[in-house]
Amino acid sequence: MTKEEIILASQEFLFPAVFHYYKDPLVIARAKDQFVYDADGNQYLDFFGGILTISVGHCNERVNAKVHQQIDRLEHVSTVFPTEPQAALAKRLAEIAPGNVRQSFFTNSGTEANETAILAARCYTGSDEIIALRHSYHGRSGLAMGLTGNANWRLAGALQPGIIHTANAYCYRCPFGLTYPECDVQCARDLEDVIRSSTSGHVAGIIAEPIQGVGGFITPPREYFQIVAEIVRRHGGIFISDEVQTAWGRTGGKWWGIEQYLVTPDIITSAKGLGNGLPIGVTIATPEVAASLKGATISTFGGNPVATTAAKAVIDLIEEENLMANAAETGAYLREKLDELWEKHALIGEVRGMGLMQAIELVRDRKTKEPAVEETAQLMEAARQNRLLVGKGGIFGNVIRISPPLNIRKADVDEFARSLDASLAQCSTLHAAAR
Repeated sequence: MTKEEIILASQEFLFPAVFHYYKDPLVIARAKDQFVYDADGNQYLDFFGGILTISVGHCNERVNAKVHQQIDRLEHVSTVFPTEPQAALAKRLAEIAPGNVRQSFFTNSGTEANETAILAARCYTGSDEIIALRHSYHGRSGLAMGLTGNANWRLAGALQPGIIHTANAYCYRCPFGLTYPECDVQCARDLEDVIRSSTSGHVAGIIAEPIQGVGGFITPPREYFQIVAEIVRRHGGIFISDEVQTAWGRTGGKWWGIEQYLVTPDIITSAKGLGNGLPIGVTIATPEVAASLKGATISTFGGNPVATTAAKAVIDLIEEENLMANAAETGAYLREKLDELWEKHALIGEVRGMGLMQAIELVRDRKTKEPAVEETAQLMEAARQNRLLVGKGGIFGNVIRISPPLNIRKADVDEFARSLDASLAQCSTLHAAAR
């Protein structure tokens, strides 16, 4: 198909709700390592990684070699038969998961992983009431949309009973009008009143992203989750860490984002970067929580031999090449470059994130913090012109999300910074002319 035929077929035969970045859709034809190529052969530096999914580079040869071997040996049998790839991955996950989180249930996506986690929490505690955070995103199913604290991603009909949203630690736009650390982390402590006023007092648990993805890489203070976890557990609930975007060393130095906050969860969910592009999701729980799912259950494609082979290869590669340390070191270098751009461009209101999960929030005025929504759209287009791919998020759509592969190097960060600088300069010129 030609580029034009691909675009026309997408418009005619896909749900209209399937949106694309850019005014003119960018048709991607191939990719390798940190680069993707469009249908016209143009090369782009990928600093979004398929929404934090390409963890070890596009079409990684070591991962794909193992996938090729597996696909010719055994492609599918479903979970009613045990297979070596599924068992080996589950064993490996138990070795790297924190605390006593050690039993896995495999699915195809983060949405399914979160659905499984909520079901397990409700079965384990006997309560239906789940707490989620404002600005959160937990998937595209009805339940997951109900958990999501962002109207942009909650379609009509997604209302779900038993879900209560509490304040998150969005320090740049504090819902209490306070300033950290003098605030004493009021956003976390307010959960006590939320439970007392909006629930039965006995909750099933809380589900939280250590760093909110779609929310715009909102990064809480270090003590936030310790306070939240203590309150939830005191009211009979468990802690679910949604690591769909923050796992596999993404935040630097540790396998899991929640480890940065010194909290041991009862359930971890993840997907995305685990398969480096192959569809896989996983819910990992303590044996006690896992045992609360009584009766029989299956996942036809969950634990697929090909997907689990890829996942095990990804984990092995991250460990062997010490990519968690690279995420910390190169992530710090990336942060330095973003801080320099903050000094240079008034459009940047805040730089935030952790490891190779960084973001800039764009504002029209640093004092009023008015979201620069149109300018963000312009920046996305300008970055494309400068052959750079980044993501967008935030409840106002004014946050640029930056999440390159974990094996990115400082030279790639330098190229990224030059392209983003040029793109910001274009937007600043347009913004100044408009005013």
